[in-house]
Amino acid sequence: MKYWYETIAVSQRILTELVKRRRSLIFWSIFPISILFINGYILGERSNLELSEALKVAAPSSLVGAALFFSCLGGSVATVVSEREQKTLKRLFISPLSGFSYFLGIFIAHTVIGIGQTALVYGVLFLRGETIEGSFFWGVVILFLSIAGYVGVGFILGTQLAKRTEDVNAIVATFGVPLLIIGGAFLPTSLFPDQLLEIAQFNPIFHMNEALINLWAKGETFADIENHFWFLFIFSFIMLISGWLSYYRMVQSEKTL
Repeated sequence: MKYWYETIAVSQRILTELVKRRRSLIFWSIFPISILFINGYILGERSNLELSEALKVAAPSSLVGAALFFSCLGGSVATVVSEREQKTLKRLFISPLSGFSYFLGIFIAHTVIGIGQTALVYGVLFLRGETIEGSFFWGVVILFLSIAGYVGVGFILGTQLAKRTEDVNAIVATFGVPLLIIGGAFLPTSLFPDQLLEIAQFNPIFHMNEALINLWAKGETFADIENHFWFLFIFSFIMLISGWLSYYRMVQSEKTL
């Protein structure tokens, strides 16, 4: 129970700070909806689809390929870096708080943020009369794996590469933007040439997009997205373990300073 209470306390602190920074909360709310409508209008125009139908197809890419990327990956990088800069971590080290609880608390906080963005994106679709076509359960599993993978990568980047808050945007842009484009976050993968599609097979964002599009936009079954699922499962597991190890090395380093 000790770890549970500590984990909840860490996640509550992060979420409370987000709520207090109302501008950030508003921007995190506007961002996924704006990306959804931009992608929806483009897709509807190019594919001759009704706006509601185009939004349903664009929703998975707008969510996992853009919104969750910046909130869960970029957010976790920013959280770790800012707390190192503000010496919050050093104050935590002299408290009874365990490193595992801190790591898990950040993960839960960004999971809550991701759930909120999912509710916003699909709330827009439900208000327009659209529904989820395929399995709700497997779609949620894909979202959870996406968040886990993003947070794990965020810890790796935040602990190993970013030293100052100013580094966050450069790191996220350098690693993220090419992956987002190749992953189909801004352009449908149906437009990709064969060589780019072959490269995209190694991109986790591509598998996030394709799995959720096939499930919730096209109504396909788990058998149709099984390859995407196992890729994301292995990727998320490796990233979480690597993120924890990176965080642990940072903690040991900070303690000696």
